[in-house]
Amino acid sequence: MELSVFLDYATDPRAAADRAAALEPAGLDAVWVAEAYGFDAPTIMGYLAARTERMKIGSAILNVYSRTPALIAQTAAGLDAMSGGRAIIGLGASGPQVIEGWHGKPYDRPLGRTRETIELTRRILRREVIDHHGITDMPRPGGLGKPLKILTKPVRPAVPLYVASLGPANVRMTAEIADGWLPTLFVPEKARDVWGTSLAEGAARRDPALGPLQIVAGGLLAIGEDAAAARDLARPKIALYIGGMGAPGKNFYNDLAVAYGYEKEARLVQELYLSGRKKEAEAAVPDELCEFMSLCGPESYVRERVAAFREAGVTMLNVAPVGPEPARLIETVKSWL
Repeated sequence: MELSVFLDYATDPRAAADRAAALEPAGLDAVWVAEAYGFDAPTIMGYLAARTERMKIGSAILNVYSRTPALIAQTAAGLDAMSGGRAIIGLGASGPQVIEGWHGKPYDRPLGRTRETIELTRRILRREVIDHHGITDMPRPGGLGKPLKILTKPVRPAVPLYVASLGPANVRMTAEIADGWLPTLFVPEKARDVWGTSLAEGAARRDPALGPLQIVAGGLLAIGEDAAAARDLARPKIALYIGGMGAPGKNFYNDLAVAYGYEKEARLVQELYLSGRKKEAEAAVPDELCEFMSLCGPESYVRERVAAFREAGVTMLNVAPVGPEPARLIETVKSWL
């Protein structure tokens, strides 16, 4: 199991990137850069490429609506070149809240767009001649009228492509065609019940050449006798996703909470959040959910949480260290993996 951290898109990007880069000597294997309403991910990833030497640098995520497949492939090639072959491109359909509300694009055919983007990105990185007509036309009628290929030679002919997905059909597709999976609000104890069938069905159609599906998940990390209190720091994010990332009936994260067995609580969190009562929504997040989604407590307990994520198939533990000594926390957990 590898170890990674997640960069929040809502903080000072340079300071956050510097903090993540400083964890490389402690054994950190990767850093994931978010993108939603704030700074773009590739700019920060390029900065991280210059500040680090060994660790992988991933996007989490680039949505498949605001960039064309060609631009995503160019970005993958550029980041891989600047990092010396350390880029991971996390992709996803995001949701109507971001795609329609921020980017002004219709939220249509999310699975088809994701599948097509992966196919075209891989073909472009292999420097194939592209003459594709689907959701995206390359080249478009009336344009150059001849097949195209990327001019530069990428560092690697295959940059790993991970997908953020939650729904059954999307997870099935991820297990079939992606190099890795980026689930949000992952609860290891409940993952098999929620996604087991979809993962198995997708794996049955998977090309063996892709190798096993990599899974990235984790949560807040704090070690100590009083560290359990740090779980409450997860409440604002959980409330935002379950309560505010979409209207009623169009919130994938709320649907996931229901699938976990928190139907009543998910409905209450959403009602409170959408009415502007965010603090009450945070308080309504179930204590059990905060615990399941974190690694906070005495060392023996955190070891058990690491084992639970491993047992659920997680291959890269993605943590958010809490406290004044993040390097010590990374070193400690890395020694267990």
